[in-house]
Amino acid sequence: MGDIPARIRVIEMGPREGFQMEPAMIATERKVELIEALAESGLGTVECASFVNPKVVPVMADAEQTVAAIRRKPGVRYTALWLNERGLRRAIATGKVDIQGFLALNASEAFVARNTGMTLDKEADEQHRWLETYKECGVPVESAGIGSAFGCNFQGDVPISKVVEQVGRIRDIAASHGETLKRVNIADTMSWGTPQSVKRVIGAVRERFPELGIGLHLHNTRGMAMANAYAGLEMGADEFDTSVAGLGGCPFAGHKGAAGNLCTEDFVMMCEEMGIQSGVDLERLIEAARLAERIVGRNLPGAVMKGGSLSGLRNRRQ
Repeated sequence: MGDIPARIRVIEMGPREGFQMEPAMIATERKVELIEALAESGLGTVECASFVNPKVVPVMADAEQTVAAIRRKPGVRYTALWLNERGLRRAIATGKVDIQGFLALNASEAFVARNTGMTLDKEADEQHRWLETYKECGVPVESAGIGSAFGCNFQGDVPISKVVEQVGRIRDIAASHGETLKRVNIADTMSWGTPQSVKRVIGAVRERFPELGIGLHLHNTRGMAMANAYAGLEMGADEFDTSVAGLGGCPFAGHKGAAGNLCTEDFVMMCEEMGIQSGVDLERLIEAARLAERIVGRNLPGAVMKGGSLSGLRNRRQ
């Protein structure tokens, strides 16, 4: 229990990973409205858009317009996703995205083959090219992600040793280009994680690479996201990707039930009640979650936005 951090970073991904799963188009001004509401809640990082092929993800066709329209709040990082060099250069060209390079490997050979047509070795080779591109563009690289780290719909269980191996591999690739990774984000891409497996994987990674900070990217397809987040906190993870109101899911996970990511306001309330600081105004965040629900026009899975926060209830009783 002594490893539970005193403070965590919450990376809000709803306007990007959440909206990309929506079947209907969302107006640019509504996206901007939600992004600004999330920033006003005290979240330090909001991922706003994907600079990807609009034929593949039509709802992100207005990425440039979205980031250009945001009224930026000082101290907030407005980030985006790109999957290739063209996307990166589109993001840079806007002058409105906080650019920080990231590297990515997977732990499941079957998922990489299904998702990209590559092998794990080919995926690793691609990271060298990315590092060269980042250097050319003057983009710093301090973090990396390991996807499909807890299991795979196409492969089954993923050995912990493979996750540790891939962390070491991406760390060495970065070092070969003069970059020092400070953090690794471990992703439960297909919602195979359980509290036990989260503890085992993080424990193995921390034992082998104690200098690396640990982040978690959790999906809630099988209802395990909050329990897994708690297990991650117990193991010292201090950065969490979340999605307001529980929006989201991986569109390439291989099943229709790829439900949302770890819900931002539910997770923030749990941390608040545990005495873990996030810097987030929970009541404002709840209002942003309700806004997200109005924007998509359907019920979203977040619980705290419906039941209210415990701190809010205490204040009303005083």
